[in-house]
Amino acid sequence: RPQQKRMKEQQAMIESLKQGDEIMTQSGILGKVTGITEKVVTVEIADQVRVKMLKSQVSQVLKGSIKDLA
Repeated sequence: RPQQKRMKEQQAMIESLKQGDEIMTQSGILGKVTGITEKVVTVEIADQVRVKMLKSQVSQVLKGSIKDLA
């Protein structure tokens, strides 16, 4: 049951992603969402540096700003 609850929470978080959200990936990369498709999310990790990754690799949406973490 706890594992199912975590899976549902993760799925809900992925479905609620939108442009402008600041996220952390499974590998620990921090960035801002600049584009979303059905399975892929484009993340800006530095000025004018964008990478595409699977939505399933997003581990969390950050509350506050990435700059607050630095």
